Amino acid sequence: MGTWIAPSVIERELYEAKLRNDWPAYFDALARAWLFVPMARGYVDAHPTSVLLEPAYFPQVRARCYVAYTAGMLPAPTADGVFSRQSLAWFAANFEPGDPPYLAVNPGSPCEAFLPAGPGDRAVWNAHWDRAPTYGLEQNKVHGLHVGGPLRGPAAFGLACGAHLSVRNGLFWNALGYHGEGYMKEREKLKEYWGITTREEWLLGTERLLTADMVSAVWEFTLRIRTALAQEFAGPVDIEHWRHATEATLRANAERAAEPQITPEGVTVARPRSTAEVEGEVAGVQRVIGRIARYEQRFRADGILGEGRFVRSVEAWDYGRASQMARWGLGARLCTLQEAEDAVVRAGRVCRLSYRSWEDLSAGFILGRCLQFDEEEYGHWYTDMAATHQALMSDPGSPWLNIPWT
Repeated sequence: MGTWIAPSVIERELYEAKLRNDWPAYFDALARAWLFVPMARGYVDAHPTSVLLEPAYFPQVRARCYVAYTAGMLPAPTADGVFSRQSLAWFAANFEPGDPPYLAVNPGSPCEAFLPAGPGDRAVWNAHWDRAPTYGLEQNKVHGLHVGGPLRGPAAFGLACGAHLSVRNGLFWNALGYHGEGYMKEREKLKEYWGITTREEWLLGTERLLTADMVSAVWEFTLRIRTALAQEFAGPVDIEHWRHATEATLRANAERAAEPQITPEGVTVARPRSTAEVEGEVAGVQRVIGRIARYEQRFRADGILGEGRFVRSVEAWDYGRASQMARWGLGARLCTLQEAEDAVVRAGRVCRLSYRSWEDLSAGFILGRCLQFDEEEYGHWYTDMAATHQALMSDPGSPWLNIPWT
């Protein structure tokens, strides 16, 4: 490949096929790839369901061409320029009589190609699309940018803290200049899953995640009781010991709340709680302990937790999503690249303070996700994360194997 380093496996496959003059292989690779159409943000905001193809002149073919880029070739996000994600089949269907005679793929790069776009040519595109086994990068596999994304340093560390979701969704784990699935798709996902449609909502949601304000305080309280016991007794904590200590703490807290307290601000009013309320809280926390213990048993069987290890905290569930939220906000143009990087670096910093290793972080993230969504069904909410954990712990290109925790 000479001195050129392909940004990702996508462009490397295109380049190698082009070098061999193997155009069927080139089209096969193109059919599996997300293809991005450059557009003006103002137009997209005004016409959210429309895709405007703007031709450009290229002296290589002495003609105007429609343009498409693969994911690794996308530039850093700007305020005014955005991209729409499409497919080779979409391009085949959207050339009309009088349109430019070529589709320019990654123009200006060593893997560029100017593809004739006549009816017979587009029939070939469709044939390759029809037999493509996948569309987009494979899910539950580590994909990274070799050029254009950080591989070392605080930003890379922060991105690696959110790598579960990147790996699960078949995205580059280290794409800080994030476009995701394209501008409109990223906006739609933020609205659907998070209720975020404005910059102000993104700022609030990101701050809440970075301060672990979304994760259940009950889960975190329960885990911290066990962590304190493990430190006090210098070893593993029996579940019954954990249960008794947690119940005693809850009851003591209820008793203290029923008594007036003298503080520098004055005397606080007593807030007695009913017996039914306290008993309900105790019973609820005991159920949480049971769920955590059963998940940890499964984690050990599946290699997520080592024998005798336990989850310290589920704050990673928020911190990992904060790392991703930074990128999602950038993809939706709700923040700047610098703001996204600052949030990613901060996510890495708080992860380092709360955890001791990538394995420790991973177990906390997965447990938080399972407690929120899985309901002990061990369905895809769990199995997806188990698969991403194994990939991140074994793939030679994984940041967890290449970026030291300390």
